[in-house]
Amino acid sequence: MKHTLLIKDWLYSFLFLLFPRCCVVCGRSLVKGEECICTLCNLNLPRTNYHLREDNPVERLFWGRIPLGHATSFFFYRKGSDFRQILHQLKYGGRKGIGAIMGRYMASELLASGFFQGIDVIIPVPLHKKKQQIRGYNQSEWIARGITAVTGIPVDTEMIVRRKNTETQTHKSVFERWENVDGIFELYHVGALAGKHILLVDDVLTTGATTAACAACLAEIEGIHISILTLAIAE
Repeated sequence: MKHTLLIKDWLYSFLFLLFPRCCVVCGRSLVKGEECICTLCNLNLPRTNYHLREDNPVERLFWGRIPLGHATSFFFYRKGSDFRQILHQLKYGGRKGIGAIMGRYMASELLASGFFQGIDVIIPVPLHKKKQQIRGYNQSEWIARGITAVTGIPVDTEMIVRRKNTETQTHKSVFERWENVDGIFELYHVGALAGKHILLVDDVLTTGATTAACAACLAEIEGIHISILTLAIAE
């Protein structure tokens, strides 16, 4: 056994020399046991800790719109911050594994607070099939996979689909963002979710328009409860 472990350590060191792994935030080399971000950047991650606050700012975004359980975002997405690289590499850099890793980190920290208690199924906010074909994956699905790895709550990617391939939201006003996502989602197998508590997962929350549109579609299901979790929230 000891001999096998020594071989594994040697192979790890050899591969690290050939293909050094770097922190997505600061660029420093990662050491054994670190994934995606280094320990220092993990410590300095601008966490919201909203899951520890009742009536937090994320929950307020959805008050009166959906049958809300609870809602939170893991960290602040600030323009100019190095931490924006987490989302940039996840969405545009082809590094889908970042989603699963950050999903695990996030779920591990939220688990003790009881945030996931009573949730039956995780639904990642879907991309339109054309956009997903171009990107190659849905980043929100990979975040959801990471959450599942920690919580054991199943992920469903078939209950709701995105029918409209909307224009980018980046340069739109708040009103235009809400107008842009009106009616873009469609439900399937509605009866299977009746009375369930759903966790809706997305990558980043800005105005909340897309997430709210997806949640509003789910809200049509009888007896549904919806909680919301995003990896980041824009400031």
